[in-house]
Amino acid sequence: MQATKKTHVRYLILLMLFLVTTINYADRATIAIAGSSLQKDLGIDAVTLGYIFSAFGWAYVAGQIPGGWLLDRFGSKNVYAFSIFTWSLFTLLQGFVGGMPVAWAVVTLFALRFLVGFAEAPSFPGNARIVAAWFPTQERGTASAIFNSAQYFATALFAPIMGWIVFSFGWEHVFIVMGALGILFSMVWLKTLYNPRQHPRISPAELDHIERNGGLVDMDQKRGNDGPKWGYIKQLLTSRMLLGVYLGQYCINAITYFFLTWFPVYLVQERGMTILKAGFIASLPAVCGFIGGVLGGVLSDWLLRRGNSLTFSRKLPIVCGLLLSTTMVFCNYVEAEWMVVGFMTLAFFGKGIGALGWAVVADTSPKQIAGLSGGLFNTFGNIASITTPIVIGYIISATGSFKWALVYVGANALVAVFSYLVIVGPIKRIELKEPPKGEPAPRAELARQ
Repeated sequence: MQATKKTHVRYLILLMLFLVTTINYADRATIAIAGSSLQKDLGIDAVTLGYIFSAFGWAYVAGQIPGGWLLDRFGSKNVYAFSIFTWSLFTLLQGFVGGMPVAWAVVTLFALRFLVGFAEAPSFPGNARIVAAWFPTQERGTASAIFNSAQYFATALFAPIMGWIVFSFGWEHVFIVMGALGILFSMVWLKTLYNPRQHPRISPAELDHIERNGGLVDMDQKRGNDGPKWGYIKQLLTSRMLLGVYLGQYCINAITYFFLTWFPVYLVQERGMTILKAGFIASLPAVCGFIGGVLGGVLSDWLLRRGNSLTFSRKLPIVCGLLLSTTMVFCNYVEAEWMVVGFMTLAFFGKGIGALGWAVVADTSPKQIAGLSGGLFNTFGNIASITTPIVIGYIISATGSFKWALVYVGANALVAVFSYLVIVGPIKRIELKEPPKGEPAPRAELARQ
């Protein structure tokens, strides 16, 4: 630990979170970019493609609470590194299903997407834990917004690249390239990430600044042998504030998963673009989503530093951004490509501003179960990763167009606004009550049975 000067190691940690989340979302988007070509090659309909899109979500949701528990039990560094390696391996393997008979290819692709989802489950709870440990309260909104905005940067950077790979070499190759990239990054992660007290480059001045201003620098110290007590979950589920946040995150993620799954297909099938053009066009809303995502966090922290309450500082960008995201519905009433792209760009920009849910989680999670709390939040939010692709698939199958699909996504934004305005109430950190003494963790209880 450096003793002579103040360091800014937390910004290196934030860069790592940004990069790993970029790879995370790029791997999620591979199936969307490959979707139109894959559908044609395998001869599958919109409903089947919708179920393949949703495979990630089923496992991602199922893995959130176990993933959060593992983070609290074993710490962020090692659990996250294993997560990166395994999801990247399963992404790479998807590149080898094209030679199978159609039925086997569909089943194998669904299974591999399912495994990717399960392996990625600790990622965002891990991000929230690391931000809570490394950043003071008044920097946390910006830090959370920056790692969360990587989802838009991933599309902006990789959608054109992946579109070119599909166009030039075939859809299988996009999985191989992205999987190999993730495996390499997992090695970099192990060499770079540490807890605040253990980082070899942090100075006492920076550590003191983080700790004195609300950073939970001891989060990964003194974990009990049995891990966090699951009885705490009941206390989280009886909080009206958190239930409102969970509902809001579900609706926000419905917008996210439209862009991650059906949006490139919409551009190809509804607007008649080539897959190469769709890859480039899909990057434009993502660029503005990235700008909006960073802007939302910066604005929220600026409001907080100006003396406004935590509640007002977090809710104002969320509500305004989500209202702006409803503009995607106007795409149903225009024909010009530039207007379609404009409205989608405006909608994604607004969604970026409003995507402050992870900052709220970092603000409210008890340090004893920060991973578990983040996992529960992400469980509710990512139910949308299951429902949105499937619902849109059925809407397209029933109506033959995307018009009502856009209405469905826009309506989710309005429900999220209602949730934050009416249900959430004041935003504050949850103080846990200790469960009855001697309450066993699930593992201990099973061992006695």
